[in-house]
Amino acid sequence: MMLTFPLAEEPDTATAEKGRLLFAGETEFVKGVVAMSGLPPADRMEVCFAGRSNVGKSSLINAVTGRKGLARASNTPGRTQEINYFTAGDAHYLVDLPGYGYANAPLQVVEKWQRLLKQYLSGRQTLRRAFVLIDARHGVKKVDEEILSLLDSAAVTFQVVLTKADKVKEAERSKVLDQVRQALSKHPAAFPELIVTSSEKGWGIPTLRAIIATLE
Repeated sequence: MMLTFPLAEEPDTATAEKGRLLFAGETEFVKGVVAMSGLPPADRMEVCFAGRSNVGKSSLINAVTGRKGLARASNTPGRTQEINYFTAGDAHYLVDLPGYGYANAPLQVVEKWQRLLKQYLSGRQTLRRAFVLIDARHGVKKVDEEILSLLDSAAVTFQVVLTKADKVKEAERSKVLDQVRQALSKHPAAFPELIVTSSEKGWGIPTLRAIIATLE
């Protein structure tokens, strides 16, 4: 019986090199966007990264791009309420969506962010894939289910990336993977492979780079 949502295979040498080269060039911050009118021209493929606060999103983006301070981690979860655009080479945008699931933000701020997120996900024609970050210590939580359902309704293919895998023993990681697989089985927009990463150890980074570089 084939495993549902298997781990993404490590790329072969040629594909890994394609991923490396994509991020070996210039990767620069373009702008922070607070309204759809502020989005840069849709003139290239883009991928976005979503995840609840403290999931390690900034660290992952920095690891993928090889730029230590590119995406800045905030000490206050949920403080950054912008969609942040970065270039990757000449033909890709990386899009950092604001962290969700924070408890201290005012309700009107949360509602404004949710509206912008829905508009972005349903209206950005050049968006090829959303990477949804899930903490390997905790698995899919209720707050994650909300964004997964939103991606379903927007018909945006999303792929789950488990972060901080080095913080979990292998037996526990296996339990979390089972929980994630069960949760994803209810979501039609879920891409049927998981990526396990550690920004600190570099686990899964070549795989993620290769996937981004080979999207069409």
